[in-house]
Amino acid sequence: MFSPSMPADTKPVLAAIDVGTNSVHMVIVRIFSDPPHFTVLARAKEMVRLGETCRHTSCLTPVAMERAIVALKRFRELAESYGAHDIVAVATSAVREASNGAQFLEEIRRQVGLVVDLISGREEARRIYLGALSALPFEGQPHVIVDIGGGSTELILGDGEEPSFLSSVKLGAVRLTQDFIQSDPISKSDYIRLEHYIRLRLEPVIAELQAHGSWVRLVGTSGTIESLALLDAVLSNPTTGSMKRSAPPATLHGYTFSRERLCEIVQQLQGMSMAQRRKLPGIPERRADVILAGSLILLETMNLLGASQLTVCERALREGLVVDWMAERGLIASYLRYQSSIRERSVQAMAQQYHSDWEHVSQVARFALSLFDQTQRLDLHSWTEADRHLLWAAAVLHTVGHFVNHAAHHKHTYYLIRNGGLLGYTEEEVEVLANLARYHRNSPPKRRHENWANLPKDLRLLVSQLSSLLRLATALECRRKQAIQMISLERSPDSRTLVLQLKPVRPEDDCALELWNLEDEKQIFEAEFNLNLHITCAVPVTRY
Repeated sequence: MFSPSMPADTKPVLAAIDVGTNSVHMVIVRIFSDPPHFTVLARAKEMVRLGETCRHTSCLTPVAMERAIVALKRFRELAESYGAHDIVAVATSAVREASNGAQFLEEIRRQVGLVVDLISGREEARRIYLGALSALPFEGQPHVIVDIGGGSTELILGDGEEPSFLSSVKLGAVRLTQDFIQSDPISKSDYIRLEHYIRLRLEPVIAELQAHGSWVRLVGTSGTIESLALLDAVLSNPTTGSMKRSAPPATLHGYTFSRERLCEIVQQLQGMSMAQRRKLPGIPERRADVILAGSLILLETMNLLGASQLTVCERALREGLVVDWMAERGLIASYLRYQSSIRERSVQAMAQQYHSDWEHVSQVARFALSLFDQTQRLDLHSWTEADRHLLWAAAVLHTVGHFVNHAAHHKHTYYLIRNGGLLGYTEEEVEVLANLARYHRNSPPKRRHENWANLPKDLRLLVSQLSSLLRLATALECRRKQAIQMISLERSPDSRTLVLQLKPVRPEDDCALELWNLEDEKQIFEAEFNLNLHITCAVPVTRY
């Protein structure tokens, strides 16, 4: 595993894997730190069609899961043959929506020895943006990026700095083919239904994108767009149906084709059977059945945007994973620097969105982290720096549920965090964060609570222990007056008791309300850590 402490001349190799709805992709890169960049050593791709789910149960099918696991085993062997120091992997639309998605990821962990993070649609869009940034000069000008996958389409607006718009729409080539195309070639009625459905789903999203500002160039990523670009490049006259071809370009990166040409290609594809589409250059056999739906998504996107042409970018989600990895290790500078703090800023933006009292939640977060560090120093737990960050985020967001209603606001907080589109986090991390904030008050986690019971065993322990720290932190700030200057936690001589001492800001403050609230909350902490907690104030109580 590579870490920033490795020798400066070490150039680590990283593999990044995207477990998508249609295909599993991998890129293997070598990382350079001066200047920060990466070079591609190898690419691999396997069409596994995870999106072919059971219509009755919404489950990934055993056959599709086995195809993906076989591909991932092969990818891991390839990555190791290149001496990869680390493998990062994410799963997207098909696994997000499958009722057995979590079980599938656990099976990958067991059979392949690979941890695959499940990410949200907006997080997928953000990382696609990072991938595009690593390949195209934006020069401070706003660009629209469209990525058409098997299960979803991502739309992004950005100028090389932080994106101003991120969206993921449930429109994908595999999804729409299954739902709308019932004949071969497609019937006129199915084509019209498909066209209208795509337009209906895209119109509000593109209207919202356009409300965020103008743009100068449309950029397209994904296998669907690359296949259409190659088709445009090698077919001299798609409208005639002839197969006269030109030489394919050496690379599709930077290749531009027009909406007019795309419209001609869509018209040709509409009249072709599956067998005819399979003969087209640049269309893999397993993409021939879904290329029409994918091309219609792109055409409607260009129509609604009023885009006359599109530029192909060969870097997308996988390369975005590489950039993310580099940013986390402090290897990214200049226009990608914003990424290194995306998690913190996303949390702060949500707190602001729901009108949280920033001074209050910051103080709660300070106490929560102090309790984390001091209990770790006393060997009460061995949770990681990443877990510490989740506690901080939960502390900052623990009051957002007030935006909905004060009653049961902890439950509203869980819902808002879980569905708030936080950036920089995996779906598992968002679930942990939401649970931590959920249990900052009222009853502790219980097996009948579905949101807690569905967590893996180790994460249930994490939530139980760290939420008990958050409870103490909120009690320390119960007056919302920043009355406590600092806290200290030490073991008593009998080693079975911890002494929590409060030091107030004002010497005359006896902290009576904080002491009362802490006494009320400490039982859960004592049960979690199997210790007694004795709480004192550094200033003796003055009595008259």
